[in-house]
Amino acid sequence: MKLQKLLSYVRRAVDDYDMIAEGDKIAIGISGGKDSLCLLVALRHLQRFYPKKFTLEAITVSLGLPGAKYDDIQAFCDTLGVPYHLVETDIGQIIFEERKEKNPCSLCAKMRKGALNTKAEELGCNKVALGHNKDDVVETFFMSLFYEGRLNCFAPVSYLDRSKLYSIRPLMYVPEWECRSFVSKSDIKIVKNPCLADGNTKRQETKELLANLSETYDHLQEKVFGAIQRSNLKGWNGEI
Repeated sequence: MKLQKLLSYVRRAVDDYDMIAEGDKIAIGISGGKDSLCLLVALRHLQRFYPKKFTLEAITVSLGLPGAKYDDIQAFCDTLGVPYHLVETDIGQIIFEERKEKNPCSLCAKMRKGALNTKAEELGCNKVALGHNKDDVVETFFMSLFYEGRLNCFAPVSYLDRSKLYSIRPLMYVPEWECRSFVSKSDIKIVKNPCLADGNTKRQETKELLANLSETYDHLQEKVFGAIQRSNLKGWNGEI
C-alpha cells in the first residue's frame, strides 16, 4: 500500500465520523507495532494539508518488561517532527508476576489505556488516537459475542468521562494486511512486542477462526463491518 492510499482511508474515516476539529491536540498511542506506526505516519501527513489545524504528541506506554527498546520510535518521531514521550510503568510485573493473570490482555489493556490517557491529559491533549484497524473492529465484535454474550464493539469516536478525552480510531477503514504492506514497503522499523502472551491470546484465536471462516464465506469481513456500521451499536450512527 502506498502513502496516498493510506491517507485516503484515514481521511475518509476522519471525515465520516468528525474525528478531528479545529485546534485539537491529539495524543497518538504508539506501541511500536505496524498499526500504531501507520497511524503516526498517516496523521503526520494529514496534518500538513487537512483544513482543520491540529497538533500531535506521540506516547508509548512501556510495560516494564525486559527486552523492550524504544530508541527506534524516538528516532522515527524525530524524523517526522512529532514530539515523543515514553511512559515507564510496572504493568508487566503486576500482571505476570504479582497477579499471575491467565488471561492478561483485558487488564493489561485497561492499565495501558489509563497510563496513556493520564499522560495525554498532562500534555494538554483533548483527543487520543488509537491504532485499531478494520480487522480489529470485526474481531472485537466477535470477541464480545463469543466471550461476553453481547453485541458490542468499540466506536469510531468515544468520549471518556473520567479523563474528559475523546478517543478516535482513524485506521478503522484500513485492512490489517494493508497496514502490514505499508510498513514493509516503507522500511519502517517495528518494535518487537516483549509481552509474554504475544501470539497466544483470545484475539489471536478469533483472528484465526475468522480467517478459516473467510475461506468458506466470501467477503466475510466486509459484510460484518458493513453490518456494524448499519447497526444501532453506540457510536456508529453519529452519537457519542
